[in-house]
Amino acid sequence: MAKKSEKVRESLLQQLKTKGAEHAHFVGLVDDYCWYYDQVEVMKADIETRGLSYKSISSTGKEYEKDNPNIKLLPTYTRQMLQILKDLGISTDNIPAEEDDEL
Repeated sequence: MAKKSEKVRESLLQQLKTKGAEHAHFVGLVDDYCWYYDQVEVMKADIETRGLSYKSISSTGKEYEKDNPNIKLLPTYTRQMLQILKDLGISTDNIPAEEDDEL
């Protein structure tokens, strides 16, 4: 079974092809988008598993509550993903209908 990001990549590349913009730079941006996509999925799973904070051990051996850094990173990564879509000129206004809606 293909990872979700592979289906997303195929969809984005198809949209580039439709626009006649299958240039290396834009394909690279699609790859960057997919990398961020995979990272966001990992962060979301971590937040679901560990929560907003988790117990950790300090260097002196004392247990304390630590903020999950993914809470702050997640919005940064999703903003970057949105910026990549904007740079590619892809929005909900110009996406062709898909036959397979399993995303």
